[in-house]
Amino acid sequence: MSEAHFVEELIDQGDDFDRWYVEVIRKAELADDAPVRGCKVIRPYGFGLWEQMVARLDARIKATGVENAYFPLFIPKSMLEREAEHVEGFAPEVTWVTRGGDHELEEPWAVRPTSEAIICPIYARWVQSYRDLPILINQWCNVVRWEERPRAFLRTLEFLWQEGHTCHATPEEADARARQMLEVYRHFLEDDLAIPVVAGIKSEAEKFAGALRTYTVEAMMGGKYWALQAGTSHNLGDHFGRVFGIRFLDRDGERKFAFSTSWGLSHRTVGATVMVHGDDAGLKLPPKVAPIQVIVVPIWRNAEDLGGVEGMVNRIVERLSAVARVRVDWRDDRTVGYKFNEWELKGVPLRLEVGPRDVAADQAILVRRDTRAKHIVALDHLAATVETLLATIQDDLFAAAQRSLAGHTAEVATRDELTARVAANAGWSLSYWCGDPACEGRVKAETKATIRCIPLEQSAELGTCIICDHTSHQRVVFARAY
Repeated sequence: MSEAHFVEELIDQGDDFDRWYVEVIRKAELADDAPVRGCKVIRPYGFGLWEQMVARLDARIKATGVENAYFPLFIPKSMLEREAEHVEGFAPEVTWVTRGGDHELEEPWAVRPTSEAIICPIYARWVQSYRDLPILINQWCNVVRWEERPRAFLRTLEFLWQEGHTCHATPEEADARARQMLEVYRHFLEDDLAIPVVAGIKSEAEKFAGALRTYTVEAMMGGKYWALQAGTSHNLGDHFGRVFGIRFLDRDGERKFAFSTSWGLSHRTVGATVMVHGDDAGLKLPPKVAPIQVIVVPIWRNAEDLGGVEGMVNRIVERLSAVARVRVDWRDDRTVGYKFNEWELKGVPLRLEVGPRDVAADQAILVRRDTRAKHIVALDHLAATVETLLATIQDDLFAAAQRSLAGHTAEVATRDELTARVAANAGWSLSYWCGDPACEGRVKAETKATIRCIPLEQSAELGTCIICDHTSHQRVVFARAY
């Protein structure tokens, strides 16, 4: 495959963003098709990216006092059906197991679409007194939801995620925990993935089935400027406590039902990272989660060159290993130009070039993936420069995404303007909404846009609903969503 052909095969974002996404996922070797409907194979490079995300988010979760555990993949039908609203919300997505080995099961098992129905009955055994609370548990696992229109990382039948489940003695504690975990997600997305988000509350029509209140962080994707629900945190009230019998003897001697939360973030954040930061040349990975932060490309023409370059590369790797995740591309069946293009496609934040001239000058050339700026750096200053550049790239990616979010979000006062913006994929519309589900439903029916969230941070100014002209005290984000 020629160097030019390698790049030309990737369609430009502006020509067909959805096709660009599919192609870059495949060509960057993040994922591949599986021989199972709706499922994908996550390749080592894609899984390496997810592993970096897991490590950083897991540390943030544990810092709030949460511990990891694991609960069964299968949920008996009778358990899932104990909460009617919950099962109704997930019914179209549930996959059922009806046979085990040579025997029909006495009752079908659901393959978990989410774990409230299997975890709550266990919590009911564990909780007897207020002294048993709070329970703060998270699990990293897979879930299965029957997806009609699968797309790698964004929507697949089986996907990876974490789901936290907590129990509390008071409604105030539960709501504080739900909000706390939303902030964990916000910081993870913004600080680690360089993805700015809008934190808010879901409308009644969009909230989690069975929840009292759903908090969400919404991110704007590139290309079509649609929204992606990047993480949700649910205040479940005492509803699941009542349904599943999670009762405790309180300090006042009365038996009460526990208040609970659940919260989750999935590997769709891999897809979000691709869509937010990518360009026509492929991925641009935030350094904090990039599996490879520095790719070293040795350059040589003959055996004499190779000896000197090899020694220099070994010295470089030794110095950089303490400050970055480094890999050396020693392949001799690819040209230098091909390697440059391939690692650019894969979004490695820094490329380090070492040739005979660099050996003679005791230096290396650093190239930023995001700006393609070149830096000639003496070996003695290389480690410090790499550290600085990685931090700068992380900050610059976030700043660019912030500018995109601000530039494609507009205050919209009329239904006609909202309709036009949605049709043109112009971005998010911040509009007043009276709170009536009928007005919300009308926007969805006419434009396919939904209320992504009611932002937590907004002014107290009054306005008029974009549909019915009734007085409103809240703006909401209307947008199409993945």
